Amino acid sequence: MSKIKKALLRKLEAKGMEQCLIPGFIRCLANALHASPPGSLMQINEHLQYLGWNTFELDYHTLELAVTCLETDGLGALEYKPAQWFEAKFNPQKAA
Repeated sequence: MSKIKKALLRKLEAKGMEQCLIPGFIRCLANALHASPPGSLMQINEHLQYLGWNTFELDYHTLELAVTCLETDGLGALEYKPAQWFEAKFNPQKAA
């Protein structure tokens, strides 16, 4: 697992997100980025809230980590991917 991915996992966990929710959150974030690129942080947070992530506020540093991680994994266009793709590629159990 890359250093960027580990940093992202630690950051999300430090913000109170449970490991089991991270793959779904990353999928929703990728979809939010795809829906309104380049989008401001406020627009991205609004889109995430619309998708059901009401209790999580994304900050700029975490957003940059996530975008870098997604780009590193080959999602330059941040196109829509099903949940299974993120669950297979973004396993938080390997970060420890």
